[in-house]
Amino acid sequence: MRVFLSPCCRISLVLLGSRSGLKNGLGLQAVTPYLRKMLHYQTEERGRPNTLDYRIYFKSSEGKYISPFHDIPLFVGDEQENDVPSKRVKKNENETLFNMVVEVPRWTNAKMEIATKDPLNPIKQDVKKGKLRFVANIFPHKGYIWNYGALPQTWEDPSHTDKDTKCCGDNDPIDVCDIGSKVCSPGEVIQVKILGILAMIDEGETDWKIIAINAEDPDAPTLNSIEDVRKQRPGHLEATVDWFRRYKVPDGKPENQFAFNGQFQNKDFAIEIIKSTHKHWRALVQKQANGGAINCKNVSVCDSPFKCSGDEAIKIVHSAPEYGKAEPLPPEVNKWHFLAK
Repeated sequence: MRVFLSPCCRISLVLLGSRSGLKNGLGLQAVTPYLRKMLHYQTEERGRPNTLDYRIYFKSSEGKYISPFHDIPLFVGDEQENDVPSKRVKKNENETLFNMVVEVPRWTNAKMEIATKDPLNPIKQDVKKGKLRFVANIFPHKGYIWNYGALPQTWEDPSHTDKDTKCCGDNDPIDVCDIGSKVCSPGEVIQVKILGILAMIDEGETDWKIIAINAEDPDAPTLNSIEDVRKQRPGHLEATVDWFRRYKVPDGKPENQFAFNGQFQNKDFAIEIIKSTHKHWRALVQKQANGGAINCKNVSVCDSPFKCSGDEAIKIVHSAPEYGKAEPLPPEVNKWHFLAK
């Protein structure tokens, strides 16, 4: 087990006592590099990184195990204190902030994702044909070119056909690209402002890509729309479309396609899509929609038939292997791929 006191501000630790004494507790090497303080959440690693059994579980600020898919609120400020909902946080009258669960830090290759079919939905690495999935480096990009993750409490319903894309949802939470300058950590929960959205069609399914920026980023005050991104960061949006179009090509897959001729839609359009996927999620956890193999176990969703006790959540996490030494990355992770345009 490795515990992260997880996102927004770092903390320093003064460790007292001998090295041998610490080894009998958490251990010097386990404590010093790996404690992070997050605004509301903590993460706990299980298994060995770069293996099939590696998981990142989530805890509330009180140390209770939770599902990042179902128990972290979509809207910042919807957390409850003493059973009273907080006021929703806005940067101004027209701007609501959203929680984003970071799955993949920028410049990394491991395809980490919320495990929608696992109890409590920890983050794990995607698997293809029994092997861990890594995205290829398509020159000049190294891994993912943004912090990549998902909005909690959203679901792209595979039984719902979108009126614009004419395709069904991809059965996952809605994806987010954080274009802020900070390189985040897997499992970090950040507050983002929405800028726009891209409609990718992945093997016949609608796979929306939200473009957002960390609300704490120095550029956040001046980036308020997709047009602001286009003007202030020339080439960034084009690189994003190019990345999503071609990232599967080295694996022998065809290029992905896009609705709206690959044009980004604005913030208002994006927020309407988010609200729609939030309604679909609500139906999912209320057992009003067929989620198939999706695991809806949660500890806090009112009236959800999938709600479980804190003790049950503890048993789920403690049944996973203890945290162990990471396996080395396969050498192909650093290979460059040069594709003709």
